[in-house]
Amino acid sequence: MNRPRSIALAILTAVAIAVPLPVAASPSAGSTAPDQPSAFTPGSLALTFTSVGTFTKPVLVTHAGDGSGRLFVVEQVGRIRVVGADGSIGTFLDIRSAVSRGGEQGLLGLAFHPGYESNGRFVVNYTNTAGDTIIREYRVSSDPDRASGTPVRTILRIDQPYANHNGGHLAFGPDGYLYIGMGDGGSAGDPGNRAQNIESLLGKMLRINVDRRTSTRNYAIPSGNPYVGRAGRDEIWSRGLRNPWRWSFDRSTGALWIADVGQGRYEEVNRSPATSSGAGRGANYGWRVLEGRHCYRPSSGCSTSGKVRPLIEYAHGSTSRCAVTGGYVYRGSAFPAMAGGYFYGDYCTGEIWAIAANASASTAPTRIANTELLISSFGEDETGELYVTDLSGGVYRLAGS
Repeated sequence: MNRPRSIALAILTAVAIAVPLPVAASPSAGSTAPDQPSAFTPGSLALTFTSVGTFTKPVLVTHAGDGSGRLFVVEQVGRIRVVGADGSIGTFLDIRSAVSRGGEQGLLGLAFHPGYESNGRFVVNYTNTAGDTIIREYRVSSDPDRASGTPVRTILRIDQPYANHNGGHLAFGPDGYLYIGMGDGGSAGDPGNRAQNIESLLGKMLRINVDRRTSTRNYAIPSGNPYVGRAGRDEIWSRGLRNPWRWSFDRSTGALWIADVGQGRYEEVNRSPATSSGAGRGANYGWRVLEGRHCYRPSSGCSTSGKVRPLIEYAHGSTSRCAVTGGYVYRGSAFPAMAGGYFYGDYCTGEIWAIAANASASTAPTRIANTELLISSFGEDETGELYVTDLSGGVYRLAGS
């Protein structure tokens, strides 16, 4: 999420909404080796959208992993709503008084601990009233549909020099550690070169252990983090990110998919396959030297040495495209036609694309839907079914045939 659309768009309100048949995509692609074989063929896929409900500025939909079948919808204004298996909607957590609002600030992320079913712990990411990033832990109350309003602890606070590029997403990885995507601190062009600065937590993917504490921190550093024992902040997992608004782990392969919002010309999606040391460990995704696969600073003759090339890049060109919204690899079972496809979109145009999770560098994504949604996020439920959120208020379940 980077900048709002300048024109008003209609809101999709029907329970089941058909979208146009696929057309050829304009983005180009390039990246690393395949993860695993897949028969995903996006060129023959059509999507429909089923409404889950209407919310206030929804920016994420996720699940607790507790077998309840519930959905949790994060509202940017500072609330987490819970959608029961029967479709009822309640308020799980309300921290509106602690959250700054407007623009790219607000309640931005939610991650349930892998042991949530037994320990009731979850973590949120928001900007406080001073505009700084707060990573805070809460617990569920005796009522499973209500969290305790008293936080357990503030895990991490990160000063934000500007109001934009806060990142916002966080998730527990396959290794059980908490990953936190941080934007470069804002303004335009990363004026402090923070994304490349290994002494700054901005413009990075962080990895921390929230199950341990030290005498000086409310978390511990995993020993495998790339800057442990050398120059650089120990929390850093990878660097060179502008605004990784939405990213995800492939629940089947462990690959890390990071959609990084571009400056003014190019949007990108990076795929880092899982390795024995972890997906994306020590990676440099290039910003502000590169925007996508193109030189940004300097504008020509830049060094690409040691920098990860994105799998997917698309240009704004003469369109109103403005900000990529990262999605997920579909690993559900309800819609076999979607199996093995990575789905993502553009916030401003409402376009949705898909590409096989094991796509090679020469594979172009396929545009499979033109919508009028302000696509703020994608999400998964516990069984791997996919959802999309519209900042205008709607949350929809995706179905593909």
